[in-house]
Amino acid sequence: MLRAVLLGLICSALPAVAFATLPLPADGVPALRIQGSNTIGASLGPALVEGLMQVQGLQNVHVEPGASDNEQRIVGQSLDGRSVVIEVAAHGSSTGFTALKAGKAELAASSRPIKDSEQSNLLSLGDFRSAKAEQVIAIDGVAVILHPDNPLHQLNTEQLAQIFSGEVRTWEELGGTGGAIHVYARDDQSGTYDTFKELVLSKRGKTLTADARRFESSEQLSDKVSQDRGGIGFIGLPSVRHAQAVAIVDGDSKAMLPSVGLIATEDYPLSRRLYFYLPPQAHQPWAEALVQFAQSTKGQAIVANNGFIAQTVQAVKVSTSPEMPADYQAIVKQAQRLSVNFRFAQGSATLDNKAQRDLKRVLAYLKNHDKLNREVTLVGFGDSKSDPARATLLSKLRAMAVRRELVKNGVSFRDIRGFGDEMPVAANNVDEGRIKNRRVEVWVY
Repeated sequence: MLRAVLLGLICSALPAVAFATLPLPADGVPALRIQGSNTIGASLGPALVEGLMQVQGLQNVHVEPGASDNEQRIVGQSLDGRSVVIEVAAHGSSTGFTALKAGKAELAASSRPIKDSEQSNLLSLGDFRSAKAEQVIAIDGVAVILHPDNPLHQLNTEQLAQIFSGEVRTWEELGGTGGAIHVYARDDQSGTYDTFKELVLSKRGKTLTADARRFESSEQLSDKVSQDRGGIGFIGLPSVRHAQAVAIVDGDSKAMLPSVGLIATEDYPLSRRLYFYLPPQAHQPWAEALVQFAQSTKGQAIVANNGFIAQTVQAVKVSTSPEMPADYQAIVKQAQRLSVNFRFAQGSATLDNKAQRDLKRVLAYLKNHDKLNREVTLVGFGDSKSDPARATLLSKLRAMAVRRELVKNGVSFRDIRGFGDEMPVAANNVDEGRIKNRRVEVWVY
């Protein structure tokens, strides 16, 4: 019932998209080759491909095993009986960018942003950080999982770094019980591993312990942890399965479980974006259509149905808590928070690619719910500064940047507030944390 309600909200919040009829490939030639993230390629990618084939009017759409493990072929038939095949290979995010460079794929799936080295290597194909190339298709959270009987329910990112680097080797060192800690991790090709490494290990100068048991599949890793009383691992949110997810603290943030709401706003410390990367200078109709479909009403419904967080906009009632500033509590008591945060490109006052698309989503929500006329408050936050007044000013300027874009489309505002470095959602001593803390919330009355 809840899933049906959520899918209904998605369909009402996102604009309908008309899909042009795509050309059929020559016999034996794949219509599209996708390589990259196991997180996307295991189920979400194939499901989106099936959805696209169905809106294209193909019949008997089904999934077949590929040539190797973690590879699939999605097959459909045209009305004249021709087979249309799209290949999905899910061997890790880095393999997607390698395949683009080698001409072995037309679309890369990645569960992390493109790296500077990958961007440089692909310059001949265009700017992969442009709005056309970098497409956020869903939000996911990296869940830290334990055996269901483990009594620990909360860990901070410093403890995680010590555990996964092998510096802490027993549960007793963390105040728990159970003896030796057994570390489980994704393989080196995995975007999930890259995300965990960047968010937890690298920023503390640590590396994964050589004792870690490595897995290409999130599902296999989760099942092993749920069977091992001393086990701990990390996986994407849909793959928690029978294991226990623990609450995470980063810096001065509060303890947060990987819940749908906290992941949707990217406040959860180990939240992440899932991407399609489309070569911007190429014209591949099936790749472009799949990206368009993934952002559409039907595509985002598939995202939600596969256990990830869709980029729909919903209003959520939030409870006040003592750590909130008094003026912020007043907003919380009167209004509801939209399930999106606006964030900014690194080192820039410009809204990032996701935020630029979120402007359209928020505007559609405000129009659909008659909230255009002084029914909205924007609340800006930032990272810490030596001068608190400057931090407050900068946080309000971020909110003003969002205001400028929405005013162009007829939105008037009740208030624009800046709370400086209050209520951090990440540590302020690293770039990634500061970027997450520089955010703008939307509240509606």
